[in-house]
Amino acid sequence: MIFALIVVPVLGLFFGVHRYLWCRLVRDTTTPGSRPRRTATAAAVVLPLTTLAALLAGRGGAPFPLQQALAWPGYLWLALVLYLTLALLVGEVVRAIWLRALPDHEPPERTPSPTGPAHGPGLQPPQPSPDPSPAPSPGSSPELPPTAPATPSPSPSPSSSPTLLPPRTPALPPLATPPRRLFLARAVAAGATLAATAAVGYGTATTLRGPVIKRVTIPLAKLPRTAHGLRIAVVSDIHLGPVLGRAHTRRVVETINRTQPDLIAIVGDLVDGNVTDLAPAAEPLRELHARHGAFFVTGNHEYYSGADQWVDHVRELGIHPLENARTELLGFDLAGINDVAGQTEHAGPDYDQALGDRDPARAVVLMAHQPVTIHDTVRYGVDLQLSGHTHGGQMWPFTYIADATNPTVAGLERYGDTQLYVSRGAGTWGPPVRLGAPPDVTVVELASLRA
Repeated sequence: MIFALIVVPVLGLFFGVHRYLWCRLVRDTTTPGSRPRRTATAAAVVLPLTTLAALLAGRGGAPFPLQQALAWPGYLWLALVLYLTLALLVGEVVRAIWLRALPDHEPPERTPSPTGPAHGPGLQPPQPSPDPSPAPSPGSSPELPPTAPATPSPSPSPSSSPTLLPPRTPALPPLATPPRRLFLARAVAAGATLAATAAVGYGTATTLRGPVIKRVTIPLAKLPRTAHGLRIAVVSDIHLGPVLGRAHTRRVVETINRTQPDLIAIVGDLVDGNVTDLAPAAEPLRELHARHGAFFVTGNHEYYSGADQWVDHVRELGIHPLENARTELLGFDLAGINDVAGQTEHAGPDYDQALGDRDPARAVVLMAHQPVTIHDTVRYGVDLQLSGHTHGGQMWPFTYIADATNPTVAGLERYGDTQLYVSRGAGTWGPPVRLGAPPDVTVVELASLRA
């Protein structure tokens, strides 16, 4: 019942938006029965079905090559639909202003006269000439002309007068310019398509260029001098899957290694899929290098993909999982908690297990995928929480939704005595598009107030 209450409105919205796009981009701009209309209508049916197939393929256990074949066109079309809809809604305002400022007075259709060509204004049609013969007087019988012997009609000579025939009605040429409404519909459709395509193209290029490097210095009151300047490379939301594969992993690894970090923190959502399909894509993670090693905590997508198998696999790749656990490093403790999505498998976050027996005099840095756990983190006296999950909104205008549903959408903020840093992530979920929220790897440099 709950499934139906969610899925039915979503599907209704999905197909309603596509109906609107078809009306504005196809019906209003093409001729009924024409080849452009038939072609565009076919595309308007196939593309949304490709998107639905891409969304359902992974959940339905489709072969991984099929998931990859559907993912790129399906998810890119989903992004294009978003920006086409937004652009056309702006076009509705333009349309209303245009039609209000310039009413659509089209010239009346020119109809030819049934007896000849159309006559200009002020000209009278030709009148028949009167018969010059006198009318018969009343009571008299009309005189009949004498009967002439039937003789063949001679051929008209060139000098003779031609026989007068009714003139042909000339075909009217089409109007020189299309009607104003058609012109306006095509202009709005072309502008919206150009703007949406440019936005999606730019967002895709931003994703495929790989993450940018951000640097932030965070002072910790309890951090000793010996740990001053220690650099943690924070990366989240890599999202290996049917869309982003081995090449994406290699870009992320090269970016991290270029920063020469002391410690690497992978804060969840590493994958979208199982180990069997994605092990080759994750293989470049073996090449991560840091003096104190690389550490990993689960995100919500690990629990959609099988968290236990991925915890075991990242350990094989030389990365240390922190499942509600803590390790002591030089000058501070590094802890990690499971994602809140693990509660469905009775493996959710456990602060007591991770932090219960620690020395409160030591600084502690906590890896937690979702920033919503910050309020529990504050109660346990954590100095710094490292999170991801939000993608920074990934695609405008979802940045506003992410900001409304998370305590911090990206960057550094303070909550009481605890500081929270949220990475925008290195990958994407769904469409491989980032607009207004470029991917990043953040180098967090810890600073001691005693230094």
